Amino acid sequence: MDSQHHDRPTAPPSSLSGRDPLGSHPLGRDLLGGHPLGVEGSVELAVLERSGMIESRHIGAAAVVASDGTLLRAVGDVTASVYPRSSLKPFQALAVLRSGVDLEGPQAVLAMASHAGTPAHQAIVLDMLTRADATVDDLLCPPDWPYDRATARAADAPTRLFMNCSGKHAGFLLACRHNGWPAGSYDDLDHPLQRAIRATIAEYTGEEVDHAGVDGCGAPVFAVTLRGLATGIARLTHSATTDQDAEAGHLVRAVLADAWALDGPGRANTVTIDELGLLAKLGAEGVMVMGTTSGVAVAVKVLDGNLRAGTLAALQLLVEAGAVDASAAARVLDRTLERVLGGGVVVGAIRAGAGLTAG
Repeated sequence: MDSQHHDRPTAPPSSLSGRDPLGSHPLGRDLLGGHPLGVEGSVELAVLERSGMIESRHIGAAAVVASDGTLLRAVGDVTASVYPRSSLKPFQALAVLRSGVDLEGPQAVLAMASHAGTPAHQAIVLDMLTRADATVDDLLCPPDWPYDRATARAADAPTRLFMNCSGKHAGFLLACRHNGWPAGSYDDLDHPLQRAIRATIAEYTGEEVDHAGVDGCGAPVFAVTLRGLATGIARLTHSATTDQDAEAGHLVRAVLADAWALDGPGRANTVTIDELGLLAKLGAEGVMVMGTTSGVAVAVKVLDGNLRAGTLAALQLLVEAGAVDASAAARVLDRTLERVLGGGVVVGAIRAGAGLTAG
């Protein structure tokens, strides 16, 4: 689940199921073999300058990796474990495809989306639920308001359909329907689908998954290192041109064709994909992954959880790696970066921090 300001409050806790998908599972205990990203492993990724003075600094870490696993650049501690949050969704959707579910076009995209909840997004999720012989009430994600402001203003109450992860959960229900798995517990760590997702993550990152948490949508979120996350995204996106993994190639090409479904018109991920032809997927608490079809990817974690530095840091690193054209990246940032205003006039900017520009 990805965080963003809403026009209305989120649903009260009493409306949620109260289930703990981790239960007493060993993966739900403390991080077993690794270590979480901390201040000591972070560098300055971005700064906000206002009227000639730096007002805010965002620190974190990032890894740039090639599809063969070669580490092209490490910024900060790339061996630290992070929760990828919604940046994990490409691998969750891939596991659904591998389970035998046929997802075409925008349905494939919604299976890995953090969508804005527009009527178009809702319609696709409803079509997926119909295919699964399920209803909105069968979704295990919590009720929420749409991200899209116009849609939120027209809504009467939060629903599970509006929740930005409802497409992912609809994909989970399709996998259960196709394979005869229990649909009421698809978010349990020992469910066949979650075991398949865990295996997919281990395969793509090249890491043993030794810890799981509960994501905002209620599904398990598996901890990985930044290097492992970038490696997984590089391998995934490279399949769009090589078809080394046919399902992965299909998934990435679907996103490139219908980027609006992944996020929403005018939103950062959608703009980045449409303008640069690469996969971009944010995650809550300051996570961003981007991968090119040539097989270069970056994974960023901003330690304070602020999302505004993610697109800037990721694109800066891809430009310096020679994977993205600098002028094209600048156009994307001009459209997506938060404006630093004073009295309605631009009085500053957000720019790359010393940790990125130090080379």
